[in-house]
Amino acid sequence: MSKLEAYAPAAAAAKPLKPTELLASLRSALDPWTPGTPFWIFGYGSLMWNPEFAFDAHHVATVRGYHRAFKVWSRINRGTPENPGLVLTLERGGSCRGIVYRIAPDQVQEEMHRIWKREMRFGSYCPKWLNCVVGDKTIRALVFTVNRDCSGYAGDIPLEVVVEAIASAAGRYGPAHEYLFNTIEVLRQHGIRDSRVEHLAQLVRQRIAARRAA
Repeated sequence: MSKLEAYAPAAAAAKPLKPTELLASLRSALDPWTPGTPFWIFGYGSLMWNPEFAFDAHHVATVRGYHRAFKVWSRINRGTPENPGLVLTLERGGSCRGIVYRIAPDQVQEEMHRIWKREMRFGSYCPKWLNCVVGDKTIRALVFTVNRDCSGYAGDIPLEVVVEAIASAAGRYGPAHEYLFNTIEVLRQHGIRDSRVEHLAQLVRQRIAARRAA
């Protein structure tokens, strides 16, 4: 058994939400929002470099009490059942700078259905309304935070396992390392530093280079 196999849960453990469950979770998340008012959603990973939804404003913002962490197994988009990759969630503690997007009130239902099918198929996150600090202003936004009870939650696994998963896995949307490197690039473009993610990217690049040289 490889180190990766020792930590990744069995593929059978990944259970997608039923359509009714997916819709119910979306309705629950949208319940605090008042229709007709500005709607904001915070992106910290792929929503920054590949949002795939319509928005009419965006700002660099900070969420306090959470930090980026590669702790969600990806068995479809950035990996396979046999060789899963890892993607981001927001784990508790610290702070996170990302992008907060505004969706026009008349487009919220359509765009959020699109986002929900992409992000919440396996219930990988706990959507929460959190304060996002933009300059001297505070915006209340929907944020995808860690769901430690979901089947894809990786928990506290060794850094070497994280590096191996990201360096070796690839799925429907491409390699797991591409997800990491795209995140690093979009953070750089917006003047955002994340030392944890930068260090991880360095280790993953070294691992990929070593594999190619072997």
